[in-house]
Amino acid sequence: MLFTRKSNSVKEKNQFVWFQKWVLHRQTLTYLSKESGYGTRTLKRYFHSYLSKAPSLPLYPKERLNLLIDGTYFSNDICLIIYRDNTIKFTQLYRLSSGEYFQEIKEDLDNLLRLNINIESITCDGHRAILKAIKLSCKEVILQRCVVHIERECRIWLTSNPKSLAGYELFYIIRKLSLIKEHHQSHEWIMELFNWHQKHKDYINEKSYSFDTKRYWFKHKMVRKAFIHIKNALPNMFQYLFNERVPKSTNGLESFFGHLKSHLLLHRGLTKEHRKNFIKWYLYFKNEM
Repeated sequence: MLFTRKSNSVKEKNQFVWFQKWVLHRQTLTYLSKESGYGTRTLKRYFHSYLSKAPSLPLYPKERLNLLIDGTYFSNDICLIIYRDNTIKFTQLYRLSSGEYFQEIKEDLDNLLRLNINIESITCDGHRAILKAIKLSCKEVILQRCVVHIERECRIWLTSNPKSLAGYELFYIIRKLSLIKEHHQSHEWIMELFNWHQKHKDYINEKSYSFDTKRYWFKHKMVRKAFIHIKNALPNMFQYLFNERVPKSTNGLESFFGHLKSHLLLHRGLTKEHRKNFIKWYLYFKNEM
């Protein structure tokens, strides 16, 4: 009887090792079958039994947490929102939902604070729901807007070949944003932006009128949109220059999301519930590394 229990325990541990490799290392059932000696159907049965449940993600309390918050979307209307400590690369909390919703994000932040997690800073892409939740739940926390995201969004609106002089000049000002590493560079950049606005403010405020709809609209809305986006983000764009622990972008999370998606893509055919639990197991295993 004792021998049987020990054998079952070792067997289950071995099965779990192969499941971990399947989740983390982009290895197919065929490859793992050759490595493990188990048949592909047997491995599939083992793995699906693990995917029928999800692990609990432990917290890693720290004196100062520098969070990255971002969401990414998968097929089947799955949105993963991650609250990840940038310093130790540890996912403190996650949420699987259908979108990035203010009430859910606020609840997550409140829960972290309720557990006495000391959040020093939050870096995010500027999604309205995230910003609103931070404003209400974490008023004293340093907020850093992702400079890479600001640059990317503005370059999309302006295109890589702006037709107007205002758009062309703003495009080249924006290209310098992610290169700023010193306070004097940020001051020079802000002054350059201010001078640009003084020169082109009449242009970006120019309106047209429709006699049919009796409505005004801004004629150069993409250039204006890029400038307004920068203007709104400006108070929280250079916090990383005052505190080296504050990450200036969410690039670390975007890379993390990319790896997760490539792993999940390799294992097509999972049900929606199994896809969700695959994501949860991936986060769990990554925290243990």
